[in-house]
Amino acid sequence: MSARDDELYSDIGRILYESAPEDARKIFLDAELSYENDHAKFLYDYINKDGQKKWFLPGTPATDSLLLEKIVELKYYYLEHGLTNGRPAWHGCLVTVDLEEMKVNLDYRYD
Repeated sequence: MSARDDELYSDIGRILYESAPEDARKIFLDAELSYENDHAKFLYDYINKDGQKKWFLPGTPATDSLLLEKIVELKYYYLEHGLTNGRPAWHGCLVTVDLEEMKVNLDYRYD
């Protein structure tokens, strides 16, 4: 990875961290992009300090807009730099932010 995609991963992780409940230990975002990349369906979950998985909604609609912007930018970055491994562009992803390990992971979904 280059500095730009690392930066985008970090931005996505930061946005999720700032929007998650205080007792979150792990945050999950299931993102499904529209064909036009102009809107998305986001499902937010987290694992709390007791190990229970729960859903949440960010406190502000701006969170969805910021995440959409960063995820679409990352998708275009992958396309522009030939990082799709010969596959079509991905249309969704599962973002996992592990707050104990301070790691961000994205698993991509392809058609």
